[in-house]
Amino acid sequence: MTVSDATPPSDSILRFTGVSLGYGDFTVLRDISLDVRRGQVVAMMGGSGSGKTTLLRGATGQIRAQAGVIEVFGNDLARTSESQLRSLRQRMGVLFQQGALFTDLNVFENVAFPLREHTRLPEAEILQRVLDKLDAVGLRAAAHLGISEISGGMARRVALARAIVLEPELILYDEPFAGLDPISMGITAQLIRDLTDRLHCASVLITHDVQESFSIADMVCIVGQGKMLAAGTPADLSSSDNAYIQQFIQGKPDGPIAFHYPATPAFDAWLDQSARRK
Repeated sequence: MTVSDATPPSDSILRFTGVSLGYGDFTVLRDISLDVRRGQVVAMMGGSGSGKTTLLRGATGQIRAQAGVIEVFGNDLARTSESQLRSLRQRMGVLFQQGALFTDLNVFENVAFPLREHTRLPEAEILQRVLDKLDAVGLRAAAHLGISEISGGMARRVALARAIVLEPELILYDEPFAGLDPISMGITAQLIRDLTDRLHCASVLITHDVQESFSIADMVCIVGQGKMLAAGTPADLSSSDNAYIQQFIQGKPDGPIAFHYPATPAFDAWLDQSARRK
């Protein structure tokens, strides 16, 4: 199979069709269908342990679908080789929850790292591109600083600049608002929206944050109870009469979202084995 360089005419960037995802014999999510298009910000939301990060891993090919089809840039991930998958990943940007910056490199070199790894651009062009991306996140004048010299919110923006320096067609954000103060959250949310519009890419947010996500998302998907519970515009979900959705959106302590992580066959087997050892 040859990896397609062109996105399908529909502008579909990431598509899940009847997808089930999990680990070993344990299925986390079943029958997930989703279509993320160029220019869209899509927020994937749900309670802790609902499967949001599992969806991200499926989108990047870190785990394979147990059932159904995951397509990225028109390519079925189940039919791609490791080298083809690496090629597809070069068209993606990922903002990890902890930023994953290199502490022994300064701000400039952290953002330049993907360019040095994946391109043969001359130093003058690397300088221009990195400063352009740092300017986009408001940190051009911080290029010379060490990672230990910047705040947590600034570090998140440096990680964002690094995620977009190759101008990806798909950007995946893993909890982009975690640990940020209210001002930094608002800045980060607006950056995600502005960069999506500027790059005309697709952005997928894995997040718990309702307010910031609803303010920038074109579509919100809520997962829980092992399935996709709802998908629609922020206005659609805000007016939903689904008890799970309303509990999540409003942060109510009581409702269908369980406090206890559900027992699984893997847990039962572990418990049985542990009991036999005693």
